[in-house]
Amino acid sequence: MLIVNPNFTVDRTIPLGELVPGDVIRTGRAAVTLGGKGINVARVGRAFGDHAPILGFLPCESRGVLNTLAAGEGAELCGVDVAGAVRGAAILIESGGRVTVLNEPGPEVGESDWAALLDMIERKATAHQTVVCAGSLPPGSPVDAYARVVAAAHRSGARAVVDASGEVLRAALAAGPDVVSPNLAEAESLISGRLVEGVEPLGADVPERAERAAEDLLAHGARQAIVSTGSRGAATASPDGGAVFLPAAHVHVVNPIGAGDSLVGGLVHALENGREWQSAAGFALATASASCEQELAGGVDPARVRELDRGSVNA
Repeated sequence: MLIVNPNFTVDRTIPLGELVPGDVIRTGRAAVTLGGKGINVARVGRAFGDHAPILGFLPCESRGVLNTLAAGEGAELCGVDVAGAVRGAAILIESGGRVTVLNEPGPEVGESDWAALLDMIERKATAHQTVVCAGSLPPGSPVDAYARVVAAAHRSGARAVVDASGEVLRAALAAGPDVVSPNLAEAESLISGRLVEGVEPLGADVPERAERAAEDLLAHGARQAIVSTGSRGAATASPDGGAVFLPAAHVHVVNPIGAGDSLVGGLVHALENGREWQSAAGFALATASASCEQELAGGVDPARVRELDRGSVNA
């Protein structure tokens, strides 16, 4: 898989007892890692033994730290040099399980930067089955950036998977992506035009809402869709199989950050290894559940994924 992660991040994951705004708080030691949705997808791919290079914009002021962090975990970063510094993110994990994420915007980029990145994507995509577009865009990016990536992937004969939200996702849908993977709030916001928030939707009707959202995404241009609903599971939709809700396994949650990215990584791994759509979606959900048991976003134990995947098949 080839992963397009335009907006690289340096994450500081900080454990603490309780976040109290306005207080001075003593925390545990921060873990400093590469961040970004595509980075998490690549971690999953590498865990399963996949070649998963990551393309994006490489801020010149931060090349040293990016290279050091990438080398430390075996990540392969390449892309287009741009001015400025990499964005940072603070991930605050309270002992009670609540997570707060503070994201900076990233360096400014322009049309010429995107033209160079798209040229690189199209050349490299010929050696891959799948191109994954994941995460936010840096300031100055065109709203149809992922639509352009989808077109470049298709010109190279690759499958295009988009994990985005808002107007970026809307524009990408017009390009006919092979798979889209928003969460339920992102999907419903896009379809209704009203802001819906939360990765843990409430209500007995969540499975039905997710199935409707997945079908609506197909009506808007996606060829297949998987809509996550946090710990509840995910709904899938395809032209042949209709919409199906898959419940998630119950796991001990250590860090839920990156579960949606792990879902994408598991899905692409399964599809590239010949699984049919519904079976691949079940494997993806098992991967997302297993990732919640790890401290590192996108970290997964393949043996645990296989255990959870067998459980979903036998349920």
